[in-house]
Amino acid sequence: MIGVLTSKKFEKAMVNATSYEEWLEAATEYDKSTGAYRWKMMDQSRRYDYVSIRVRLDKLRAMRARHDNRGLLFTLNEGIHGNMGGMGKARLYTKAKSGTKNLIVDYVEEIVDALHYIASPAVDDITFEEKVEFFRRAQHCFGCTALMLSGSGSLAYFHVGVVKTLLQHDLLPDIVSGSSGGSLVGAYISTQNITDIDAMFNPERIASSLEIESLDSRAGVHLSVDELQRALIDLVPDLTFEEAFELTGRQLNVSVAPLETMQTSRLLNAITSPNVYIREAVLASCAIPGIFPPVTLMAKNDHGERQAYLPSRQWVDGSVSDDLPAKRLARLYGANHYIVSQTNPVVLPFLTGERSDAGPFTQMARASMETVRTWMNASAEIARKPLQRSQTLSRLSSLALSIINQEYQGDITIMPNQRFINPLKALQNRSHADVERLIDMGERSTWPKLEMIRTQTKIGAALGDILREYEEEVLDNATEMVKKRAS
Repeated sequence: MIGVLTSKKFEKAMVNATSYEEWLEAATEYDKSTGAYRWKMMDQSRRYDYVSIRVRLDKLRAMRARHDNRGLLFTLNEGIHGNMGGMGKARLYTKAKSGTKNLIVDYVEEIVDALHYIASPAVDDITFEEKVEFFRRAQHCFGCTALMLSGSGSLAYFHVGVVKTLLQHDLLPDIVSGSSGGSLVGAYISTQNITDIDAMFNPERIASSLEIESLDSRAGVHLSVDELQRALIDLVPDLTFEEAFELTGRQLNVSVAPLETMQTSRLLNAITSPNVYIREAVLASCAIPGIFPPVTLMAKNDHGERQAYLPSRQWVDGSVSDDLPAKRLARLYGANHYIVSQTNPVVLPFLTGERSDAGPFTQMARASMETVRTWMNASAEIARKPLQRSQTLSRLSSLALSIINQEYQGDITIMPNQRFINPLKALQNRSHADVERLIDMGERSTWPKLEMIRTQTKIGAALGDILREYEEEVLDNATEMVKKRAS
């Protein structure tokens, strides 16, 4: 009874925490009161192959201690991946509030330390060329992390809180995708260098920029596209995708859907559409059918002038066809690990957690959803020909199927505690108090995921940092060689 009362006290402390540091302290005490802290200290669990990880950790430590550099490189070459022995399973992060098994944390730390050790000039019995080849291969095998910001309407302020927290802890991935309201937040953080996090994410600043007319559902009045354009001018510099990448090094991706049913959706970014302007891309991604008019994209031509991009086509809300474009991000960047900030009011009530969660409740919920999905697809196929007689019904059918057939979760999914939100209310303007509340909700919803994000992205971040330094060195050496030849 005393233990229950104590854990309740720390649960309340987590709810009332005003910073992540306060929250983590309360979470740690909670884990101690429930026995979860002791669970973290022990290697053993049926949820992962702790024996293999312990053996590998001890081997890496021993090789580094005796400076067996070749042996260490060979052992690292055997495989660096985020799910070694099942250590990436979401269920390993649900037992304790303050993180996962210490063995997993120690193993990741040792991999990172070993990578930096091999990369250092002090290890001179491995050539620079061998090191570059190893780190490139390791990064290719390990993959990288992407942040996907879902469609959201005025719930986009939740994304602001998520992004702010990731930035504060230096955990924001370089690859960011956004659809609908998520594209606006993605563009906001990918088109300017962030020097003052608190100033950039000040609720008053953001709320004043996004004061748009609310939807009067009874009168069917559209949201003001002029107001949204003014907000874009205030929040997002007028850059193309390529210019934004060159400025910030962040890979922004914006999902847009075609107005025509026979066309396919697009993921706009510095690779596929480098000269497209970001403002129009975001405007198109926010163009909810029936609420906003469709948008013609704009691009910079070879004379530096603004002109229509694919002028015969118009584009609408990207979340209706590709809310979370994981497959495209995998193809473009080698992304294989996804952090999702999910606020799509249409799907929130049906989501249960991370997509890798294999708990019984989650499995039952997903089985039910799969049954509904199969039934709807079969029904649509039966009704396909009759529906084709009406363009409106055909479009609505395609829209419904597109929504139900998408995947809305990631390896790490951050969602509001409140799951049932009226989609029409999500389109309404928010008061400054609402903005502060949603940003705060985004921050607080991210805190319980931070240790999972930190542990699962640490190796990838280390590989990226090392390769950037190496590539700069390669470039410097090449420049120096050119200068010598010229002289």
